[in-house]
Amino acid sequence: QVELVESGGGSVQAGGSVNLSCLASGRSLINGAMGWFRQAPGKEREFVSSIGWNGRTEYYKDSVEGRFTISRDNAKNMVFLQMTDLIPEDTAVYFCAASRRYTDYDPNRSRGMDYWGKGTLVTVST
Repeated sequence: QVELVESGGGSVQAGGSVNLSCLASGRSLINGAMGWFRQAPGKEREFVSSIGWNGRTEYYKDSVEGRFTISRDNAKNMVFLQMTDLIPEDTAVYFCAASRRYTDYDPNRSRGMDYWGKGTLVTVST
């Protein structure tokens, strides 16, 4: 069983930054892709970013590219999301996710992650 625990959410003004972290425990995910999804109030959960098992392949939702940066530390079984230039539309619960099936997670081809965290809320105010 894999447990993913997010941390780092909070409230920030537009233009500010937030750094999210996710710690995976219970099973090594070193060979699997990891990523971040988010769900805004009243909306469906959506893909934000993913990173391949070796950290060399990254994917981003168009609206966050250039503002968000994903990274991972396999030695610590962690994945991170650095978010800058935040806008109110970034307000959402952010979920960490991991795959046991994909070494790279292409949101246009891959079909879902296998493990999910409970989420951390990021609120961006004007």
